[in-house]
Amino acid sequence: MGSHTYTKYYYPYVSPFDPCKPIVPKSYVTPPNLYLGFQPPNLPQFETAKEALFHGTLWPALYSRYDKKEPRGDELE
Repeated sequence: MGSHTYTKYYYPYVSPFDPCKPIVPKSYVTPPNLYLGFQPPNLPQFETAKEALFHGTLWPALYSRYDKKEPRGDELE
């Protein structure tokens, strides 16, 4: 699918008057279908309906566990 990461980061505005310690950077996970472009014909499918329901998609290429692999800004300390 290419050289990309599913985890994206952004830096929100931090007010000097915020009473809480800010979480910078914030992170979010993007789904694999954003990087597919289009769905190719004859894309492999899960073997059983139970597997597809468990994973939430019919195609293994579009499944993501959304694992947290990289630490966020507040976890670096």
